[in-house]
Amino acid sequence: MSHPAGRVLALLELLQTRHRSTAADLAGRLGVDERTVRRYATTLVELGIPVTADRGRYGGYRLHSGYKLPPLMLTDDEAVAVLLGLVVAERVGLATEQPATATALAKIRRVLPAALADRLAAVQEHLGFTLRRPEQERGPASGTLLALASATRHRQRVALDYRSWRGEQSHRELDPYGLVFHAGRWYVTGHDHRRGEIRTFRLDRIGAVTPGAVTPGAATFTVPDGFEAVAWVTRSLAGVPYTHEVEVLLETDLVAARRRIPPSVAELTATTDGVLLRARAESLPGMAALLAGLGSPFTVRHPDALRAAVAEHARRLAEWAARPAGGQPPSPRRPLD
Repeated sequence: MSHPAGRVLALLELLQTRHRSTAADLAGRLGVDERTVRRYATTLVELGIPVTADRGRYGGYRLHSGYKLPPLMLTDDEAVAVLLGLVVAERVGLATEQPATATALAKIRRVLPAALADRLAAVQEHLGFTLRRPEQERGPASGTLLALASATRHRQRVALDYRSWRGEQSHRELDPYGLVFHAGRWYVTGHDHRRGEIRTFRLDRIGAVTPGAVTPGAATFTVPDGFEAVAWVTRSLAGVPYTHEVEVLLETDLVAARRRIPPSVAELTATTDGVLLRARAESLPGMAALLAGLGSPFTVRHPDALRAAVAEHARRLAEWAARPAGGQPPSPRRPLD
């Protein structure tokens, strides 16, 4: 960093990694005096980078949050993390508009050292995914996602335009309780004032989002106690008719149960006796196999047919365990005609 331009860029990198730094601290890290630090900060301001100097005992230099991102200076490890994050987001549907992801990837690739860019390209070309974005679907608009996230944080009602799966247009007032990414799609769940109940909406079907309530005096809301957005969304999406409603009491704690059972499979609730598992199931033998693999005792509450399925699963396991080491002898074959 013997060249002044290099030290100016080094100052920018230091400001990006710290909320605020004193002139003395920056001078020590750059190997210059405080007067030179002030000159470098002035240079950054002249380049359009919003550097703010705060006076006083706890003052110092910091990057002011402006209307655009300052030039980012990433180490190789940081560039790898950002690039892989963008690739994964695009592949599984986590990203917003596809062009934004593609242009961000292109910008990072252009500034990578040739050797690192080649190695990352190799990773991207040969990286496989078990979860993929639904075919012929695009992510939600960035503005939609950000507006709903802000309204959720500040408990602020929003008005939005929505297109149903039938293509029908409607105008809604929504108290957004939470955002959920599930099975390659973004959802928002909350109290829909048009229907008077908690509903779930796909973000890619939402048009304009307007913060603030249409109804006067009701701009804020309170999320119901114990409400879990992920559990609600997965349960509501599983609203198609299923053959069986399952309730099982697991003799374990909630943390351990959540490690073994994803929210898309069942709803888990802590009780004084353990963890209550509620789920919809089309196949009781499949549910029996899941319960057997949890590694903890359990009590079937409902339905009784699940008890028989668990017993049958145990019988099959015992039969397979009794097989000789050489494998099950083949069944006698019928002679050829």
